[in-house]
Amino acid sequence: MEKAKVYFTRDISSEGLIRIYESLGRELKGKVAVKISTGEPGGHNFLNPNLIKGLVNKLDGTIVECCTAYRGKRFEVADHYQAIKDHGFLDIAPCDILDEEGEVEIPVNGGSHLKGINIVGSHIKNYDSCLMLSHFKGHAMGGFGGALKNMSIGLASRNGKAWIHSVGITKDPDEMWNHIGDQDGFLESMAEADKAVVDYFGKDNMAYINVMNNISIDCDCDSNPHAPEMKDVGIFASLDPVAIDQACYDTIMNSEDKGKASLVKRMEEKHAIHTVEEASKLNIGTREYEIVDIDLR
Repeated sequence: MEKAKVYFTRDISSEGLIRIYESLGRELKGKVAVKISTGEPGGHNFLNPNLIKGLVNKLDGTIVECCTAYRGKRFEVADHYQAIKDHGFLDIAPCDILDEEGEVEIPVNGGSHLKGINIVGSHIKNYDSCLMLSHFKGHAMGGFGGALKNMSIGLASRNGKAWIHSVGITKDPDEMWNHIGDQDGFLESMAEADKAVVDYFGKDNMAYINVMNNISIDCDCDSNPHAPEMKDVGIFASLDPVAIDQACYDTIMNSEDKGKASLVKRMEEKHAIHTVEEASKLNIGTREYEIVDIDLR
């Protein structure tokens, strides 16, 4: 497999976001889902609505989310919509909680943990294409969260999240906490779920953007995240979800920013790169990439 192109800009702005999307050369057609994390109430590192508004509107996109598997302020649909409203996303674009009216199973072609099924919000059937617009940061369970996590856990329904976290043992969000000891199995299960989503939409109907700002060691699902210790980096974009996460991971690991230490430790402790490794094995994409710096054009 030849190297994937991963585009990069240091311009973390609405204009920079639009420009890097246009660099991909792919028009997302039909009804476009824009998958973000709308952020757990109390947290503040999630993508700013004013940052993403221009691109979402350019795509005539709908911001999509699913309910959480933990019993926070986004576990119930009504509470989740309130969080979406409070965080300003309803002010910029239509928003849709995909599992508001239930869930559907989509097939996993490959892997072994999820027993051939990924469980996602039923509204996924209303969309023709998808932009995974991810905030790249640390994560207490996955090590880091980027395109692959946003696509797997992010699009999974409550039960689907439990299915992935428990490595295909239970679909019960409360029961899943008794089955989270297999770390590599969890990471591999995320990759299997990614495979299902890419196969569902089709590779030509997806694009990926990772914004590297407010880089905390904690996820946007954390209601009290650790303050960012690294400086903002920029925005990455690719048509390959494996390559973009590999590039962001490498950027952290190779950074001269001393503030990276705690994030590096978390990623290494959680074996975070294993999701990327497994996604590559499932032929979702390639770990080999070249950076195209659009600021130099």
